[in-house]
Amino acid sequence: MNILNALERVRVRLQENGARPETLQLVGTIEKTASTPGADRAQVKSVTDLVRRLMRTPVANQNVGVYDDLAVLEEQLETETAEFVQQKEAEEAKPMPKSRKYYKQMKEKEDREKESEEESKAS
Repeated sequence: MNILNALERVRVRLQENGARPETLQLVGTIEKTASTPGADRAQVKSVTDLVRRLMRTPVANQNVGVYDDLAVLEEQLETETAEFVQQKEAEEAKPMPKSRKYYKQMKEKEDREKESEEESKAS
């Protein structure tokens, strides 16, 4: 994921959470740095990973409020990820109905087996 897109998502989420101005300023500073030529191609694994990196910055280490805002966002992202994984697993665990073609092929196979059994008994 492109770092600028991830930072924009982080900014929006922080604003929705009512984050402190210092936290938004930190994200803005990182956005300015990431938008410089060459750095704009930087990638992150996920938004959660980016939030964890922001939590390790000197600004977050020096300001408990900034750290708390980022920690709340990290927890929200982890919860959403866990819910998504559960939904996906539940969806994959659902039995899938077979197509008509499948049942038709099964019937044809059974008919061929019956015919071959009858031929072998007749011989």
